[in-house]
Amino acid sequence: MARTQYERITTKQTLNRVKEERMPFDWSINPYRGCGHGCSFCYARAFQSFIGMGAEDEFQHHIFMKSNAAEALEKQLSSAARKFNYDIEAMRRSIGQVTIGTATDPYQPIEGKETLTRECLKLLAKYRISTSITTRSPLVLRDLDILTRMENVSVNISLNTLSGDVIRKLEPASPHPEARLDAIHRLSAAGIRTGLFVAPVLPFLTDEEPELKELLSQAKERGVSFAMISLLRLSRDVKKWYLETLKHHFPEVVQSYRELYGQGAYAEEHYVRSFKSMASRLLNEYGLSGLTMGAPAAVNRSGPIAASENDTSDEGANDHPAREWAAPVRPRKLPQPAAPVSGEELTPAVEQLSFPF
Repeated sequence: MARTQYERITTKQTLNRVKEERMPFDWSINPYRGCGHGCSFCYARAFQSFIGMGAEDEFQHHIFMKSNAAEALEKQLSSAARKFNYDIEAMRRSIGQVTIGTATDPYQPIEGKETLTRECLKLLAKYRISTSITTRSPLVLRDLDILTRMENVSVNISLNTLSGDVIRKLEPASPHPEARLDAIHRLSAAGIRTGLFVAPVLPFLTDEEPELKELLSQAKERGVSFAMISLLRLSRDVKKWYLETLKHHFPEVVQSYRELYGQGAYAEEHYVRSFKSMASRLLNEYGLSGLTMGAPAAVNRSGPIAASENDTSDEGANDHPAREWAAPVRPRKLPQPAAPVSGEELTPAVEQLSFPF
């Protein structure tokens, strides 16, 4: 097994503007580049090409840590506060929704030591920013002390199968399904609006109705508030790596994948139609709102703020179509703390985005 290399880098800004209007969020935060979970199908593997790296093992074994992420975020948010004469409510309405983890898992293993995500979360709480988090890791429970103080927050737990065998082979370093279900339970019990992201559903491996029903049932029992079901998308770079992985672990399905995804990044329309019908029915059956998409679709997005002239695409947003994101967070009325908590392609220049304040 390759040894993981960790490299510290600095970022000019932590909040990245999401220019794609199909996205139901306005800004993204990705404290890391690459991901130690090593999911073989991850769409974010394609981003490695922008920095001269491949979509293969480098994605898992060469992790870039944005060491000044919190400092850059503080600078951006304090600048915004000044623009609004420190009217934090007006500022947060203008900023809109921030999503953590669009191009990396913010709670991948190294976060346990580095706490980059935690420090950013403190600042989002301090400035009362509406926030959602997407992760495969129960490490998010470490930050319950911050999450429970936030007015408008949701956590999306990604889990696409209850099969330990599939996860062990295709997500070699990600947490066990039961650990993720337990995270849903504990987050929900703490009053955090928690969603299940069944993403990506893997054709011929995790797309059977009985398996999906059991997954939704288990999540519902743990208190999940909403769910999203999304089919696998395979960009060119990711497809090559994923199929090589399948050859090693599930060779019997490789030819079926070549046929189903032979025309591009998305599955053939006949499969998509059948899957969407089944997924929608299951979400209705379990009373879980969300998206059940397998091809690009538009969604409405409210409360955008004006983009600057230098604005460009967000790291992770355009490659992660709108179908992948569902159920925007709803305000939660919680007691306020006595004092604020302290503390298809993308453009390569993801760190050159200009904050409009």
